[in-house]
Amino acid sequence: MNVQTLLKYTYGLVPIVAGLDKFINILTDWSQYVSIGVQEILPFEISTFMMIVGVVEIIAGILVLTKTKIGATIVAVWLVLIALTLIFSGKHLDVAVRDLVMAIGTYVLVKLTPTPNS
Repeated sequence: MNVQTLLKYTYGLVPIVAGLDKFINILTDWSQYVSIGVQEILPFEISTFMMIVGVVEIIAGILVLTKTKIGATIVAVWLVLIALTLIFSGKHLDVAVRDLVMAIGTYVLVKLTPTPNS
């Protein structure tokens, strides 16, 4: 298996699994990563918000697997936004660093993936 394929399946499947877990919370209680300030402005319960996030992550993962370049770009931006949110909250900085490293990995996937019709 080449590097591009390995990255494609990694960054396709991980968001799908994390997205699905937003509905069942087996891996972690995902709501702990949402700052109190964000929770206070949500017009609905945090569990509903996490399900919406889960759907977005599932779609992003599917896009990585089917339209790799655009999907990996979306995942990279998503990961940077999550990391920035965590950094500004001052909590879960270890997760923020991990997400930034993963964003770099998705950027590498974008660069390794040929543009269609090129």
